[in-house]
Order: sequence, then C-alpha cells, then structure tokens
Amino acid sequence: MRILCLTALLVSISAATYAQSSLPVTNAQPKIPTPTVAAPSVTKIPPQEAKALLQQPNTILLDVRTPEEYAAGHLAGAKNLDFKSPDFASQLTTLDPNNVYVLYCRSGNRSNQAGLVMQDKGFKKVLNAGAYEELNKQGVKK
Repeated sequence: MRILCLTALLVSISAATYAQSSLPVTNAQPKIPTPTVAAPSVTKIPPQEAKALLQQPNTILLDVRTPEEYAAGHLAGAKNLDFKSPDFASQLTTLDPNNVYVLYCRSGNRSNQAGLVMQDKGFKKVLNAGAYEELNKQGVKK
C-alpha cells in the first residue's frame, strides 16, 4: 500500500511539473502607450504664400545660407544672415522681433533651425519658406 501511495504521489508531482513547464514563459512587460513627441519646428509655408507675404511692408526675407552660397545666387531683396556663423544669435539683435521673417536656405533645414533660435530670442512671427531653388523657380522676391 505504501508503494502504491508513493507511486501515486510521484505521478501527481511529475504531472504538475509537466503542466507548469508547458505554459509559455513570458517576460514581456504590459504595453503602455507612450505619446510621440514631434521635433520642434517653425511654420513651413509654400512659395506662393511666401510671395504674398513679402508684399507686406514689415516682412523681411532672410537667406540663412553661408555668404558663399548667397553670393552664388539669392532671392532679390533677401538679407543674408549666416546660420552657421558663430555669432548668428548676436546678429539677431540688429533685427526687430516684431517684424515678420520669411527664412530660406538650401533645403529648408537650416531655415527651420534658424527660425527656432529666433523664436527662442523672442521673435513673434518666423516662417520657413524652405529651399532656395524652389523659391527661385517660383519667382519669390522681396
């Protein structure tokens, strides 16, 4: 009888162990939705909107490319303010933060970065018109 009880006990222990080992083991943490945060950016405007805005008296066209890029070709009426220059931020003190600024560069990236710096310095209305080539094709000028 003792052997029968011992055998029954061993069978039940091994059945329980087998049942637990067949369960999937997961270390997964519960999925908690995380909000996505967009990179800061300056309002992007199309060439036609830039063209219309530049007809207004307090709108300034800023080319934030290097002086060499500016010399190779720029939009009529644009003022050059090199974003890559170490004194870019200090040059902003010569500008009126209450004017409207339309910025452009080669691709739109530097003009976005320059616009962010301008906004941080208190400029109220800064717009990114994007790439020089596209604006030039569309006849944008001040």
